[in-house]
Amino acid sequence: MLTSPSNAERLVIRFSNIAKHFGGAQALKDASLSVSRGSVHGLVGQNGAGKSTLIKLLAGLYQPDEGEIEIDGAVQARLTPHLVEQLGIHFIHQDRLLVPIFTVSEALFLGQEPRISGTPFINRRLMRRRAAEILDRYFGVKLPDNALISELTTAEKQIIQITRALLNSPKVIVFDEPTAALVRREADILFRLIHRLRDEGITIIYISHYLNEIEELCDIVTVLRNGRDVATILLRETSASAIANLMIARDINELYPKRQTTIGDALLTLDRLSLPGKYSDVSLTLRKGEILGLTGLLGSGAKDLVRTLFGLETAVGGTIEVNGETAWSATPAKAVAKRLALVPEDRREHGVALDLSVAENATLASLERFTRAGFLDRRAERREATSLIERLQIKTDGADALVRTLSGGNQQKVAIAKWLSGHSQIYLLDEPTVGVDIAAKVEIYELIGELAARGAGILILSSDLPELIGITDRVLVMFRGRITRQFISSEASPDEILAEATGSTEALRHVG
Repeated sequence: MLTSPSNAERLVIRFSNIAKHFGGAQALKDASLSVSRGSVHGLVGQNGAGKSTLIKLLAGLYQPDEGEIEIDGAVQARLTPHLVEQLGIHFIHQDRLLVPIFTVSEALFLGQEPRISGTPFINRRLMRRRAAEILDRYFGVKLPDNALISELTTAEKQIIQITRALLNSPKVIVFDEPTAALVRREADILFRLIHRLRDEGITIIYISHYLNEIEELCDIVTVLRNGRDVATILLRETSASAIANLMIARDINELYPKRQTTIGDALLTLDRLSLPGKYSDVSLTLRKGEILGLTGLLGSGAKDLVRTLFGLETAVGGTIEVNGETAWSATPAKAVAKRLALVPEDRREHGVALDLSVAENATLASLERFTRAGFLDRRAERREATSLIERLQIKTDGADALVRTLSGGNQQKVAIAKWLSGHSQIYLLDEPTVGVDIAAKVEIYELIGELAARGAGILILSSDLPELIGITDRVLVMFRGRITRQFISSEASPDEILAEATGSTEALRHVG
């Protein structure tokens, strides 16, 4: 059902018939957006649908080629970042735009530092006190003021970014993929804050690839497709599957493609693996053709375990076997030699080389295959890259295109292509669909299923519990450094797994 606010006076933001071109490419065409005051308004669409362009227009970073932008009923002839801030619109970006060498209070008050009366000197005592007060008021947290931004966790950096916006008494806050790097507990804190801000009259625009978040948080959602708004819908009148259908213009009968795979012999076996302070006595087996899920809250040891398997951390007790042979992955090079592959959570930082081409990235893990007498055979490299682009359906201008020009989903495919080229047998996938749109997620799920069908073993670390249940055969839960329970995916529910991951079931067992 297509709906629009009945009272135009309640609109705080209105985009009408917006068009925006970049050279010969049209990012937006006749796009409109109406956001009511005091609402949580979702904005969804595939990568390339026009979301980022629309938000950059609102931020004053771009100017529309056609159409009209109104803020609080006033037509804005030309928005600039400074004017946008004066109008009370603030942005919480996926990339945390904070100075890494500043302390907590310095980062919070950058550009608006309180001064000692009658002097040009910063009142650091007042700044620290006000920082502590507002962090406690909105988040109930205490961050050491002498800590540098670079030393904070991802969630803590986001808290600083949100708090900076709140210091300016905002009318509108735009959240751009805010939970991409958060575990569920941290996301729940953010959701409670967003509801509180709405109740205080602040308007929220919420951009996310996670449709369950849109359902949980938003009052209304606008769907963009191919640069146009195709629907604005009240959330109480729709479902996540209906929104997904609008995003990709086709039915999604199954978000998680099913596959028929024969599970074979053990590929990877851990026996009582330990790393003091991180995890202890971890035992598990990953078999040929199996997709094994792993989950746990921040600090559970799950991420450290994956890093150990790829040689980024070193266990001090227990054993690792690959294909029945003891194999300490003391370095990534030794892990690769054992045909292990790691697709890290932060693909832009650790998974791909943004300023290299698709072809160069695709062959990074297997350069010896394309080297003759010390020289790189670029013709063979291009053939391999072209084959992988076709096989993985990577959307790119060609093998020579820089990876930074690709969408998030296609960058992730390049990260996987690198290991396909190296004929890897064991894949360690750390949050493989973070920041990826729904259509690209389905393609990545299909690729994971294909790898398993070919006999690879897949270990997936994910905080997206419906995803884990949907694509895995089993799910292992880590809590306080130990694997506390195994679930058969087809028999499990997200609530059961979350209860185990948070220790709720352990508490119940003690009570019993």
